[in-house]
Amino acid sequence: MDMGLSIVMNNRMRRDSKIYVAGHRGLVGSALLRRLKNAGYSNIVTRSHAELDLVDQGAVKRFFETERPEFVLLAAARVGGIYANDTYPADFVRDNLSIQTNVIHESWRNGVSKLLFLGSSCIYPRDCPQPIKEQYLLTGLLEPTNEAYAIAKIAGIKMCAAYNRQHGTNFISVMPTNLYGPGDNYNLDTSHVVPALIRKAHEAKMRGDKSFQVWGTGKPLREFLYSDDLADACIFLLEEKNAEDIGEIINIGTGQEVSVKQLAALVSEVVGFDGDQSFDSAKPDGTPRKLLDSSRLTALGWQARTSLTEGLSMAYRDYLSSTWA
Repeated sequence: MDMGLSIVMNNRMRRDSKIYVAGHRGLVGSALLRRLKNAGYSNIVTRSHAELDLVDQGAVKRFFETERPEFVLLAAARVGGIYANDTYPADFVRDNLSIQTNVIHESWRNGVSKLLFLGSSCIYPRDCPQPIKEQYLLTGLLEPTNEAYAIAKIAGIKMCAAYNRQHGTNFISVMPTNLYGPGDNYNLDTSHVVPALIRKAHEAKMRGDKSFQVWGTGKPLREFLYSDDLADACIFLLEEKNAEDIGEIINIGTGQEVSVKQLAALVSEVVGFDGDQSFDSAKPDGTPRKLLDSSRLTALGWQARTSLTEGLSMAYRDYLSSTWA
């Protein structure tokens, strides 16, 4: 059943609107779920990976035809840090292209009112002018260590834009900066920098070590956003704005950056580890600097609330309550 020519144009989310959160168990998806529930949305649809494999085109088709969600938050993705991206590039590009293609296409085919697609700041060129504006997309070469993931995310952005232009859909693409928070991945082989540092600092503290090792030189500059702040920004955009208000993409960040070395010291302070950090310069640094220009979002009336120190403290408490601690 092709609903592409009769897209539902009621773009206002009601508290009883049927909302599908794809990837609800991940860092971003779980934050979106908390934010929606706290706001009183009562008709939220979720599926675990075991219940619905989004790489499976037929399964996704059947799900959309059965559930017919009005709004879709596409937070499902294969994600990981430098090591995972650099080691499994085929997995990252294949799975993310499949997930995006299936969900975006079925959202159009089944008349979804509005879709929000979660991208990543790694879509921007490695040596981008700073802070990074949305128009810098596709103006230079990508960071090689996460090129496969970035290419997939760029394809998702362009797919949303193409469906908007050809089919009149209302698909929004948001570009968050580096994220951390409750429900993060603490597997040292696949995690991002914040959860990796939290686990390393905690384990060093528990063992009584004098130091713990940090990948790279510690010199790269990064911006970090607490996951619940990202969720707040996403729901703000879903409730208040349409694709025509936002354009092809919109950045979501704090506007503040720290070096990896400063971050490691701050994590040590939050965890209560009194030792030092050693830096393994044989390991890759990744992009030298990555600070988003979020002035367009700020001008729309939203800004982050959680400071880095406050967010790290809450993330550490979450780690202590997880199975990783």
